[in-house]
Amino acid sequence: MIQQLLLSVGAISAIASLLAILMVITDATIGNYGIVKLTINNNKEYEVKGGRPLLATLMDEGIFIPSACGGRGSCGLCKVKVLEGAGQYLPTELPWISEDEKKQDIRLSCQVKVKQDFRIEIPEELFNVKEFRGRVESIVDLTHDIKEIIITLIEPSEIEIRAGQFIQFKVPEYELTNEPVYRAYSVASSPSDKTRVELEIRLVPGGIGTTYVHKYLSEGGEVIFNGPHGDFFLRDTDREIVCIAGGSGMAPIKSILLDMNCKGVNRRTRYFFGARSKRDLFLEDTMAELEMSLPDFTFIPTLSEPKDGDNWEGETGLVTNILDKHLGKGSNVEAYLCGSPGLIDACVAILTKHRVPEELIYYDKF
Repeated sequence: MIQQLLLSVGAISAIASLLAILMVITDATIGNYGIVKLTINNNKEYEVKGGRPLLATLMDEGIFIPSACGGRGSCGLCKVKVLEGAGQYLPTELPWISEDEKKQDIRLSCQVKVKQDFRIEIPEELFNVKEFRGRVESIVDLTHDIKEIIITLIEPSEIEIRAGQFIQFKVPEYELTNEPVYRAYSVASSPSDKTRVELEIRLVPGGIGTTYVHKYLSEGGEVIFNGPHGDFFLRDTDREIVCIAGGSGMAPIKSILLDMNCKGVNRRTRYFFGARSKRDLFLEDTMAELEMSLPDFTFIPTLSEPKDGDNWEGETGLVTNILDKHLGKGSNVEAYLCGSPGLIDACVAILTKHRVPEELIYYDKF
C-alpha cells in the first residue's frame, strides 16, 4: 500500500515537473510574441519586442524603474500601474501587493511580461532618470566589511541628486551571475558635488552585488549605473530631526547631513548610529566635524557588544534602547531611518511610543 502511494506521488511529481519544463520551453521558443505597442501615460508610445518582463523592456527604452533586487521579485520596489495587457496577478507578485494596490491595478514590473499591447502609468519624473558611465576613483576600507567607493562621472559628466536618494549599480556578468543585474545603493556624498558619486557598500555573504564590489571592482575601472531614485530626502520644515542608522545605512544620512551643512540648515538634529563593536564604527571624524559646523547637531553612536580592547566610553546597548533613553517628547520631531527591516520596525515602535507622528517617519529598508 505504502509502495503504491509512493509510486503515485512520484508519478504526479514527475508529470508536474514535465509540464513546468514544457511551459518554459513553450514560452521561450513557441511563444514568439513579435512586436507589441507599449503606451505610457497615454501620450508616449513605443514598439517593443514582446515576451520580456516589463522592467527589462522599459530599461531597453532608457526608462529606469527603481528596483533594489535587480528584477528578481524579492524587493517589491518596481511597482507600476498597468491599465491594460498584464493579465491575472502572479503568485510571485502577491506578497508585495496590498488589497488597496490591487484595486489600483498596481503590478510588479519585474514579474509581468509584455506579451501583448500594454498600457501603463508611471511618475513623469522617471523620464528624468539617466544612465551614467563613470570611473572608480578610489576604494577605501571603512571597516572590515564596508568599503567606500568614489566614482567620477564620465558621461553624463554631472548628476542632479537629492540627499538621501539612491542609484542602481550595474553588476556585470561574473561567477555569481550569468547575466548583468542591478543593485540599489544609497549615495553618501553631498549633492553639491555633481561630478562624483560616493557609495558605502557592506559585504553581504553570497550577495551578487556586494561580492562583486568587494572582490572584483578595482580602482580605474569603468562602471555603469542609473538614477537618481527614491523619495528618502529631508523635508523642508522647522521640526526637530532624528536620524537613525546602522552599518552602511550611514550613507544616505551622511549625504543629508552634508547637504544641511552646505545649505546652512539650522534645525536641532540628533543622529543615533548603532554598531556591534568598535571595529564596526566608522566616520567618527566626519561626524565630529559636522558637530562643529552644524549649529545644533549631535552624533550619538552606541555599541551593542563592545569588546574588552575597545576602551569604549560612549553609549552601550541596542540603538533602540538608546533612542528610547534620549528621545523625550516627539510631537515636534520628524525621523529619518536607514537599515535592516528589523531595525526600522523596532525604531518605528519607539518613535511612535514617544508620539512622533507615523506619517513623519521616513525610512529606507535594505
